[in-house]
Amino acid sequence: MPRVKVSVIVPVYNTGKYVDECAPSLLSQSLPADEYEVIYVDDGSTDDTLARLERIAGEHPHVQVHTQPNSGWPGAPRNLGMRHARGEYIQFVDHDDSLGPEALERLYEHAKRNDADVVLGKMSSTMVRPRRLFRHTIDACTIENDELMQSMSPHKMFRRAFVEEHGLRFPEGPWILEDLFFVSAAYLKAERIAVLADYPCYYWMKRDDGGNNTQHRFNPRHGFWANTRTVVRQIKDGTRPSDDLDALQNRLLHRLYHVEVLSRAREPEILREDPAEQRPRFEAARELALTEFPAAVREGLPAVSRLRAELLERGDFDGAVALAERVRHVKARSEVGAPAWEDGRLVADVTLSLLRGDGEPLALVERDGKHWLDPELLTGVPGAGDGWEVRDPFRLAYAELVVKDRDREDWWYPEGDLELGLRPLGDGRVQLVAAGRLRLDPERLAGGRPLQRGVHDVWAYVQLLGIDRMVRVMGEGTPGAPAAAPAVTGGRLALPYWTGSGQLALDIDQRQRKVGADTAEPAAANPALGEGASLALPYIVAAAGAPARVEVGVGTETVRGELVPEAGTVRLRLPARLRLPSGRHPVTLPKAPAPIAYAVVRGGAVRRLEGPSYRPNPTRRLLDAATDGLRRVRRAAP
Repeated sequence: MPRVKVSVIVPVYNTGKYVDECAPSLLSQSLPADEYEVIYVDDGSTDDTLARLERIAGEHPHVQVHTQPNSGWPGAPRNLGMRHARGEYIQFVDHDDSLGPEALERLYEHAKRNDADVVLGKMSSTMVRPRRLFRHTIDACTIENDELMQSMSPHKMFRRAFVEEHGLRFPEGPWILEDLFFVSAAYLKAERIAVLADYPCYYWMKRDDGGNNTQHRFNPRHGFWANTRTVVRQIKDGTRPSDDLDALQNRLLHRLYHVEVLSRAREPEILREDPAEQRPRFEAARELALTEFPAAVREGLPAVSRLRAELLERGDFDGAVALAERVRHVKARSEVGAPAWEDGRLVADVTLSLLRGDGEPLALVERDGKHWLDPELLTGVPGAGDGWEVRDPFRLAYAELVVKDRDREDWWYPEGDLELGLRPLGDGRVQLVAAGRLRLDPERLAGGRPLQRGVHDVWAYVQLLGIDRMVRVMGEGTPGAPAAAPAVTGGRLALPYWTGSGQLALDIDQRQRKVGADTAEPAAANPALGEGASLALPYIVAAAGAPARVEVGVGTETVRGELVPEAGTVRLRLPARLRLPSGRHPVTLPKAPAPIAYAVVRGGAVRRLEGPSYRPNPTRRLLDAATDGLRRVRRAAP
């Protein structure tokens, strides 16, 4: 009997229909069914969840169901699942999420190949922004790679012997942040951590009833502050203290300070919540910041975050509210050059920056050899009247381009990096910007594989001066219009266009766009003369790969044609013979407003294709007439 490679542990409580929606992704993995097991642990459900689970287990021998009295949180069910697990590795899945079809097989192979204690699989989500941690596959790293702190959910693969060796367990009962406690402990103990970024392994999706396991917001009644303190101390116990801003301990604590503590002093929370409720949170966050976080953590923050932290630790609630009011109006701006195709890639120059609420650039003022935060951003912020020094404009700043598969919620990272710089604005003012070149390769973007059929939107994420924004990459093109020429790539058509909101997007295989509508004007202007049933279409780019099949109308017939990449151009190729009378017949694409060619047919054979603007010279007309006359004579001869 094959050994169990992976145990999938799924805590459930009153999950209902979501059990049936999640189950197919767990039961149809590419890993053979006798090489993995699915362990459901019901946490005292009061609806029909247990009956649904037992039905699934009855139909699938590699599924088992365990029950326990309600504990109110996923920690205890996960621990019970680990006690029953027989797999070499453990994979945690929440009952309302799903796995990619090859997730277990790929994660297990990556783990074994690299002898990893922990493997992080690429996550796709409707609830959080993409994480740069998943930009590249990593064979082996340690906690020294502090980008691991971007992913603190438990939805990872852990070597079971490693978990047992170190006694790793989730806190039980209503213990918020139980995932941070478990995962941070694993990161600190692991000798080898791997990241699989070239395949979407885990789909962490928002439920339509808002009932995700992960939907619990900040709740002090579940011991939020005490639990945060526990996690902080766990990290401090496992690392060496240092006054160096970039020491490991300070880099790891930065995530907890920024997400769990500083959130109580910044937008949207401090503006969204009732001040009567938010002030006690603010004070509790201040107490934790002062007692548990080294000063180097605050001093290592970028400028705006450091000002927030100063207001928090000073206890200036009104100042924090005023700053949040100013910062919430800051927007990210994208500037995009004309997209074009180069060597099979869609390329465009991109510059990203921040704008104040009034639409003006968020500037830095140069004075006395130092940089100071834009005075307009500080208007009305108590304690900031003398200005706020930006000690290092590039501190923790970065920006990246990402491409979202609109149908599947997958995020991919195109080639190239954006470089940070200071753009002069005049009058002693500069602006922090990120600039570089988008290089979108449809044949390799999806983890080295071709993009799937569908619409792929181009976004950018910026984190500048402590202000982070997701922004649509938008250019000056007309919304709804083509952004660049269509391209034949990998046997499919790739159509770049500006969406209705003006965002750059790429439609692969005519998911929504149609090539005829995008090429009406250049098609009508094509003066080329084809050879036989083939015609050059200079307005379509030959990017890479095999011909793309297209359905075309020729006169009253509908036939299957091809767009053939050939010697740097694309040729339309039709069947050599058609069931049409002799004559000149329009060639049209579906939904195209006008013909893209004319087929000259004689005796059922396609003699040639002509571009709509082709004008035959008198010699051609005489030759055609003579050839037709000769054919009539031959047919009439005895």
